Amino acid sequence: MMLNRLGAVQIAWLLCGISFVSAAEPVEIFNGQDLTGWKQFGGAATYAVQEGAIVGRSVPDTSNTFLATEKEYGDFKLELDFKIDDPTFNSGIQIRSHARPSGDAEQVYGYQIEIDPSTDRGWTGGIYFEAGDEHRPAGWLHDLAENKAARAAFKLGEWNHFKIVAAGRRIQIWLNGVPAADFTDTDDAAFTPTGFIALQVHSVGDAKEPKEVRWRNIKLTEWSAPTDTPSN
Repeated sequence: MMLNRLGAVQIAWLLCGISFVSAAEPVEIFNGQDLTGWKQFGGAATYAVQEGAIVGRSVPDTSNTFLATEKEYGDFKLELDFKIDDPTFNSGIQIRSHARPSGDAEQVYGYQIEIDPSTDRGWTGGIYFEAGDEHRPAGWLHDLAENKAARAAFKLGEWNHFKIVAAGRRIQIWLNGVPAADFTDTDDAAFTPTGFIALQVHSVGDAKEPKEVRWRNIKLTEWSAPTDTPSN
């Protein structure tokens, strides 16, 4: 029996998968009750815990806002569920990210796993570089323009699942079990090996009606030795 295109892609990802020595079992980095272990950067959007989920709500006339882990991480597998209802809204998951002074606040920059519910693009699971830095401008590192299967995997208004694997210079994303992005950072100056994880509430201009994004079941497994990490 001939494999369909999606099946072939999934098998290819399995064959080129990364082998790890795990330092720990999965850890819940969100306790489901409060925001202990997290801190806010950037704008004035709000974060609260409801029914075991972190709920991010937009507010008008503020910049992108981020709820970040107090701890930094390097090589890991991160799994979480997320839900967004409004196709005009936008969000993301920062990994290996940092914050720098910006006016009276701090601006987050770094690798972002996109949450893009738009009907015309739909690049949820793509990798974007948020805010830029001295070594790399803001922009897409791996979009989903050529990945129809991943674009179709997103479910508006329902819980979706991300698996994010960061191992050395390589970042891989699965959306609801479907391979989405696979990016290897070969830029020695721009590559960031460690940083915090953060949940983004995107700016909404002067829109008064709050827009929401939710996250739950945030589990992280740290790796002690990814076996195929490049030596350079």
